[in-house]
Amino acid sequence: MAFKLPPLNSLRVFEAAARHNSFRQAADELNITASAVSHGMQTLEDWLGVELFFRETRGLRLTPAGEAYLPLISDALAMLAKATEQLPGRKGTGKLVVSSAPTFANRLLLPRLADFTEKHPELQVTLNTSRRFVDLPLDAVDVAIRMATEAASAPYWTELMKEFLVPVCAPKVKAQLQKLDPSKLFGSTPLIHVTTISSGWADWFAKTGIAPPPNLDDGLRVDTVQMAFEAAIQGLGLALGRRPLVDDDLSAGRLVVAVDRTVPSGSSYWFVSAETNFEKPEVKLFRKWLVTQFGQPDAAAKISSMVKRPVSVAPSTVDRAARSANR
Repeated sequence: MAFKLPPLNSLRVFEAAARHNSFRQAADELNITASAVSHGMQTLEDWLGVELFFRETRGLRLTPAGEAYLPLISDALAMLAKATEQLPGRKGTGKLVVSSAPTFANRLLLPRLADFTEKHPELQVTLNTSRRFVDLPLDAVDVAIRMATEAASAPYWTELMKEFLVPVCAPKVKAQLQKLDPSKLFGSTPLIHVTTISSGWADWFAKTGIAPPPNLDDGLRVDTVQMAFEAAIQGLGLALGRRPLVDDDLSAGRLVVAVDRTVPSGSSYWFVSAETNFEKPEVKLFRKWLVTQFGQPDAAAKISSMVKRPVSVAPSTVDRAARSANR
């Protein structure tokens, strides 16, 4: 049976542009020019004989036809990706694309990555720290490291490490705190807040049972954990240390524990791979290495059982369960 198909490249362009509502962002994702995206869309619309986007001053908006077409094309592309990855006897590509939050990548992954590349020099690793959400595997990303609660994690994700919260500050600030009445400590010391993370100071106070100050929401506000730690190092107030991200600063003495009350945040770092990528040789090697570096005590047993049963993760599930992309 002969299939009457539009240009396949234009379908990939359409899916990316519709997901971002932007030709420019689609171009960045696909590593082509914005004019190439625009030309591809014009080609597809001419072939179909229908407009898929309203071109407006504030950006793109799908037409009713585009809204109806998008989920069908997304499913079709996902099926093509799955069929390709599951082709029997397909050899590894020698390339591995890893999506990771920038703070995790800088503080925990990069310092250890040389060990992986020394063990597997045949693999070319690309580390993507963009904060945008990714669809596995349509975005050509093999694996992701994400923050999620255990309740939200998908079946057969691999837990790498749990996160714990503890107040931290610069040594000079700690010296000033020791002169204060403990009951006045939080009311008189600025708190540093991370605006892009849902779990923060209110959670720490609730879990420790310590009464929060009336001015809980006052203080410096930053948009990344990395910036919060840097602000604390500069003596600008108390930051909520997130272990293990803050461990190097504590070991080096740049930061110290301000109040010795450590509580679990309720979230963990997880290794995530879509079903279509799960059995790729590169992914299996990286998963095994990550577990040896960060894994929970029972992670080895989990890996053994996971190898026998592929991960089943819908592309959108990856980021619905992992909204803290800046950690």
